[in-house]
Amino acid sequence: MSSHRTNPNFLNGVPELVVLELLSRRPMYGYELVQAICEHSGGELDFGEGSIYPLLHKLEERGQLTSRRVPIGGRSRVVYRVTRPGKARLAETVQEWQRIAASIQGILQGGDHAFAKFC
Repeated sequence: MSSHRTNPNFLNGVPELVVLELLSRRPMYGYELVQAICEHSGGELDFGEGSIYPLLHKLEERGQLTSRRVPIGGRSRVVYRVTRPGKARLAETVQEWQRIAASIQGILQGGDHAFAKFC
């Protein structure tokens, strides 16, 4: 594990997006999800269990995830899966992220004021 945590302010909303995306691919338990985030991001995103479990509980309260206890490796684990409302929220979040990323990319590439009419 890296010596720093990658959770700066500009990552607001990213944990939700990442959790919904990874759980839409396959159900996982919390620690497994933490490891998947680290692995799939090449170690750039290193969210600890202390931030992931509260998010899982919040998403479950919103009806975007469901959970159930499953025996895995001789232990009982709470496995999370995305619901239909969770898939809808994921689609919304992906669109928002793509719009914001495109806007930032435009700024980084010197943008041509095409969006000036919106300001």
